[in-house]
Parts: sequence; structure tokens; C-alpha cells
Amino acid sequence: MKTDYLPRLIAASILVLAPLASHPARADAAAPIVVSGTVADEASKAALLARLRALYGAERVVDQLAVGRVAAPPNWNEYVGRLVGPNLKLISRGQLQVDGTSVSLRGDVASEAQRQQIAGDISAGLDAGYTVNNGLRVAASEQGMLDAALANRIIEFESGKAELAESGKAILDQMSVALLRLKDKKVEVIGHTDNAGSRAGNLSLSQARAEAVKAYVVGRGVHAEMVAVSGEGPDRPVADNRTPEGRARNRRIEFKVVQ
Repeated sequence: MKTDYLPRLIAASILVLAPLASHPARADAAAPIVVSGTVADEASKAALLARLRALYGAERVVDQLAVGRVAAPPNWNEYVGRLVGPNLKLISRGQLQVDGTSVSLRGDVASEAQRQQIAGDISAGLDAGYTVNNGLRVAASEQGMLDAALANRIIEFESGKAELAESGKAILDQMSVALLRLKDKKVEVIGHTDNAGSRAGNLSLSQARAEAVKAYVVGRGVHAEMVAVSGEGPDRPVADNRTPEGRARNRRIEFKVVQ
């Protein structure tokens, strides 16, 4: 019976949040980088662990590597070392699997261009005998999900009041579904007004309307502690307050992912 088998390296539980659209990258410094599998000798193990620790920090790397009787292709350690580079930090919820000359990538990235670039860079650093299975996916931005659900629509209220109009409730029914998909992400509901009337009155009204939106989505199952509210009044217009159309656009509710 043949007892040798090809090395199998898995860098699992890589949780490094990638840049999404115009939002800055945010890495979860507490997430472990678990490396498991079997390599041929202690020197190979030490070299791989050193690469991972240099990339992510020693405190994050969890060593589950074993040393055993395995058959490695020529220069296998060198090629594996090339795989552990900055590109991996662009992948969230990712996994790198190396099985002999077969390389597989899984996880989420920010764009299709990034997905192709990462796989292309990895292929370029390997021998022609290696194959790369690009299983990376383009992740949807949480903020983009909320923006798409709102779709530039205005959540309407009764004139001069913090009471939701029926059309506003219909939109919030859809927004509640999107908010529930965010799970542990905190969202801020921000109320805005036009510049008609006093600034103090508009600040109070925008706050009250944001509170009304929160109460509505909480009634649809969104956890209250995950929704913050604020009122900006007339201070952040997105259109010209000198026209009726502009004032209508400025009277709006904004949803912002803050965590």
C-alpha cells in the first residue's frame, strides 16, 4: 500500500475585511489565522509559520500544522511561501488550500477586477505545472445593500409631523428586510429637512422622524440596540433649497452602516 501523499495546506478562518466601494478597509484584529495540514519537515513548517506571522502578526496565527511522511513536488516550499503575501489580506472570510500542485482560493473580495487580479498574481508566481482554482466571490457592500433597498426613494411623513405616511411605511417594510440581513452591523438612521422654518425646529423634527423610523423597523423585527438615530435638520442638503424639487429631496431619511 502506498503511504505517501501530497501536502495539504489550509489557511482557514482568514477574516480580514476588504475595502468596499469608497469605504476604508477595516480588519478584525482578533480573528485567528488557522493553518493546518501536513508538511515534510520542521524546517518547512517553521518557514511557513514565519511567513504567516510576518503577514498577520504572531498573536493571530494558530498553528495546527503536522510534520509527516508526505511527497512534495520540486520547490514546493518556495512556491507555497510565494502564496502567503499581501494579496491574502484583501480576502475576507477566506481559505487558501494547497494540495500538491493544486491551489484553491475561497472568500470574498471587493470587485471583479480584484478577484481576477489576485488569482492572476498567484498564478504568475507559480510553476506552469500548478493549477489555480479561483473560488473568490465579489462581496456586496453592506452600505450598498441599504442604498439599493432605498433606491433614492423618499420616506414620506405627514406634513410638518413625525408621523409616517403610508408610502413611507411601504418603503420601510423593504428596508427592514435589508436591515435584518445585516445581522450584527449597527446602522444609524439620520433625519434631514429642508431649510424652511427655523433651524431649531427642523433639528427637532428631523430627530423625531429618525426616531419614528427606528420605532417602525424595530416593530418589524430589527433589534433596537443595533439602530442609532440622529437629526441633522437642514445642515446637509443634497439639492437646491430654492426649488420645490430640491426641498423635497432634502427632506429625507438616510441609513448609514456605522459598525
